[in-house]
Amino acid sequence: MEKIPMTPVGLARLEEELRNLKLVERPAVIAAISEAREHGDLSENAEYHAARERQSFIEGRIKELEDIVSRAEVIDITKMSGKTVRFGATVTVADDDTDEEMTYQIVGAHEANLKEGRISVHSPIAKALIGKNLGDSIEVKAPGGSKFYEVVAVKFG
Repeated sequence: MEKIPMTPVGLARLEEELRNLKLVERPAVIAAISEAREHGDLSENAEYHAARERQSFIEGRIKELEDIVSRAEVIDITKMSGKTVRFGATVTVADDDTDEEMTYQIVGAHEANLKEGRISVHSPIAKALIGKNLGDSIEVKAPGGSKFYEVVAVKFG
């Protein structure tokens, strides 16, 4: 079984979602199905079918989260240091063309969120960054062509 690298914060978020699904969402949808059944003919009962669909989604997500959590390999980035980019690093890069700086934290695939600056360890930019040091240049192959960046900061924790 393949381990899934994850930060402690990422694991906590997934565990909270799992807890919410099991303790809040699942009982709510069961109650909704029960209430819809009381309305009579199920073949023409839109509320019943919507609740069953929601139940199917919830159960599927619970199974998915249980699998992810069971295979999580938590990497404590607070104990890491150095100037080499690794999993968990928060990296600031400067675009070679525009000098625009962007900061990303390299995290597991299930905790990535570009809007929050967290990118998957499997993303093209993270793959290009892993193993590089402060001051190194990287090339990221993108659909619109290659982009070049310089690593201007690396920090952990």
